Amino acid sequence: MQRRTFARAAAALALAAAPAFAQNFPSKPITIVVPASPGGAIDLAARLIGQKYTEAWGQPVVVDNKTGATGVIGTEFVAKSAPDGHTLALVASSHAINPSMFKKLPFDTLKSFEPVVQTHTVPLVLVVAPDAPFKSVQDVVAFGKAHPGQLSFASSGNGGAPHFSGELFKSMTGLDMQHIPYKGSTLAHPDLMSGRVSIMFDTLAATSAHIKGGKLRALAVTTPQRLAALPDVPTVAESGLPGYETSTWGGLLAPAGTPAPVVAKLAAETTRILALPDVRERMLAAGVEPVGGTPAQFSAFIQSEMVKWGKVAKAAGIQPE
Repeated sequence: MQRRTFARAAAALALAAAPAFAQNFPSKPITIVVPASPGGAIDLAARLIGQKYTEAWGQPVVVDNKTGATGVIGTEFVAKSAPDGHTLALVASSHAINPSMFKKLPFDTLKSFEPVVQTHTVPLVLVVAPDAPFKSVQDVVAFGKAHPGQLSFASSGNGGAPHFSGELFKSMTGLDMQHIPYKGSTLAHPDLMSGRVSIMFDTLAATSAHIKGGKLRALAVTTPQRLAALPDVPTVAESGLPGYETSTWGGLLAPAGTPAPVVAKLAAETTRILALPDVRERMLAAGVEPVGGTPAQFSAFIQSEMVKWGKVAKAAGIQPE
């Protein structure tokens, strides 16, 4: 009984102290772990947000790129960090896909973290070689139906949004397509341009220059609406696959147990930062669309993504390794 009373008293004290802790947060440098190599969308977002944290709060921010295992290594580091808001992860959509790719993760995708805020989305584009016989999504489907097994799709690697976007396309069209994974999208582009690979779902950021330069042809975008950057390119949904929608995304996570007022403070400040004109300009120029919002919204989004991609993995016969 005494132990229970002590536990309740300790919890009450911690709850009472949380607002004051949040008011004094941050009290030391912040580390944003990016579980990917420098140069990508989540790395860009982390550096822009980190710079603005420093300007607002006066504390240094370190962006630490911890790569490996489709984001698992860096994310595990944050899961095991002190839950005080000073160590964060800026994860990509692979965070919600990994439970379908790995039998056992060194953390619980939901329970080991406090979702802070979704930072951005990155639209994907269905691209083909400029001399490919496909002028539309319908052309790809028609060819695949007439020539089973002759279509292939490239991706930036197993388990990422480009891979699962191709698997979703396969399941919704009923096409027999072979998946060809590469170690990064840039390594796939030469084979795509030459026609050795039929199609690819890749980010607008990675393909924009090739599309403008005539080295790749954009057939459709994977977002619900057309993109301002490609106004003449239809969506996959309006090209004959209603309900098709994918993108890659990024968002901030804190270790489980981080006080709710701290999480709320981080979410509010990040949302403010993402609305700043200079930040929006930098992100949009890189093909990245700022989001923002609340911890509850991001939590619900992660859960919906896990369900969505779990169904795609099951339909594709992908067995967790």
